[in-house]
Amino acid sequence: MLGREMKFIQKLSTAILAGAVILAGAGASMAAQPVVDFYQDPAKPALTKGNMKLDVSKAALVVIDAQNDFMSPEGTAWPVLGEAVTERNVIPHLDQLFAAAKQAGMVVALSPHHYYEWDHTWKVQGPLEIFQHELGIFDRKGPYTLEGFEGSGADFLPQFKKYIEDGKTIIASPHKLYGPQQNDLSFQLRKQGVTQIVLAGMLANMCVESHLREFLEEGFEVAVIRDAVAAPKLPEGDGNLAALINFRYMANGLWTTDEAVKMIAP
Repeated sequence: MLGREMKFIQKLSTAILAGAVILAGAGASMAAQPVVDFYQDPAKPALTKGNMKLDVSKAALVVIDAQNDFMSPEGTAWPVLGEAVTERNVIPHLDQLFAAAKQAGMVVALSPHHYYEWDHTWKVQGPLEIFQHELGIFDRKGPYTLEGFEGSGADFLPQFKKYIEDGKTIIASPHKLYGPQQNDLSFQLRKQGVTQIVLAGMLANMCVESHLREFLEEGFEVAVIRDAVAAPKLPEGDGNLAALINFRYMANGLWTTDEAVKMIAP
């Protein structure tokens, strides 16, 4: 495991350094240009914003991959996620959302990511799958044992356990790639009479977007919390910007944490 992790980190460091050199060169050549915040909404949007009106009695807060490997400085993916998680205040924002939803008696559900030994034998994989398996992200001994789970990268962030382990939060079976098609999350939400979903978590451009797409296809009304999601920044592109662009195209609502908390508060 250690050799595999070191190999991955060396490869990752090389990629990040290459991207930084490119960005530094671009910054030097454009020093006289004004700084543009690409996360801001366009001044003159072409599309009408989603007009979702939250009904707490029919809604659920769904949080994806609230786990150590993605959100803790000790997590294996922190080298590529730490910047976005920190600058977007994802952890305190998720804490606000959890607290508001629990206080309002709103359904809360988790869609976790877990990998077992046999998942590492897949013969068909995409780039991010290979990355995760090389580093051992979200690895567990097996579905019927908690051996080594407590405090591991696959475990939930300690700050959130008071909300997650209250005996009321739905913890769905794990999703394996990005969307909820392979777990029981939609079934659990339907059984609670949920028709609206407030969506947050990780990774913004992968699992969050994939959950959004599937929920929309199933007829749910979905709002994404734009500052309670985060994604990697790699030479291949900024996952945060990629996600935000698609959220603007598809989501029924695109809210900040503060906006969402005001809607959830009883």
